[in-house]
Amino acid sequence: MGPGDAIRGVRHHVTSSIQQQREAFGGRLRELRLAAGLSGAELARRNGWHQTKVPKIEYGRINPSDNDIRAYCHHTGNNDQLPDLLATRHNIETAYLEWRKVLGIGTKQRQHALVDLTEMAQIIRVYNPHFIPGFLQTAEYAAVVLQNVSMFYQTPNDVEFGVAKRLERQQLMYRGNRRFHFLVGEQALYTTVGTDGVMAGQLDRLLAVTGLPRVTLGIVPATAEIPFAPTNFSMFDQKIVLVEAITAELTVTQPREIALYGRAFDTLARQSVTGDAARKLIGSAFDTWHRHSEPS
Repeated sequence: MGPGDAIRGVRHHVTSSIQQQREAFGGRLRELRLAAGLSGAELARRNGWHQTKVPKIEYGRINPSDNDIRAYCHHTGNNDQLPDLLATRHNIETAYLEWRKVLGIGTKQRQHALVDLTEMAQIIRVYNPHFIPGFLQTAEYAAVVLQNVSMFYQTPNDVEFGVAKRLERQQLMYRGNRRFHFLVGEQALYTTVGTDGVMAGQLDRLLAVTGLPRVTLGIVPATAEIPFAPTNFSMFDQKIVLVEAITAELTVTQPREIALYGRAFDTLARQSVTGDAARKLIGSAFDTWHRHSEPS
């Protein structure tokens, strides 16, 4: 089996996964119809559909539109399930975006989208166990992070633009009435990004952030007990969660999944320290990097 066969196998797996999700979603709609005692022919008649449309939807052969889903909910008496069903439908096609596609033209599009999401949100919650979140990065730290991303994923290098856009997004912490809650793993204070001087400058920035209004910064100690295996994620109100995996970015829009991420964030927040306790951990790490950066 050569590399080409492996790639084709991966593509087939992704395609099959999407098809399986479509079939599962269609099965969910079929269960609503059957539970309501409604035949496929009657549902089609009520909506002026061709009689073959219902089985095509329910067996995943065609994608239902938003209006199709509304019709299912209305005629089966399940309007309370409409938000979750719509979110599920949209999530099938957009939930999994490979980084090679997201970053295919560099960081420009990605950073611009994050600015837009932030501008539309009132409460932003961010967790990162290994790195300082973009909102809190110095220009020097951000440049190294984006440079490393470009090299690792072999995408176009537009680091200068990416840094500028990231700094633009940071200005939203000082405008309006948005509230920010950042949770950072203690490991992030020691993960090497650039030189010792870059790290010392970044931690000095964190110390300054702890005094900002409408901003809560929590440090999750290395000894904290965490009942699940977390990865870094960002929540924008209760509408969308972005989860960063190695191969792809996951966009979560299903209400029940967003609620689970909310519970995960709250769990991590309870394990975190803030205020003087957080400053103590940051200060200890700062002293370590500062000593290393001093000429011997």
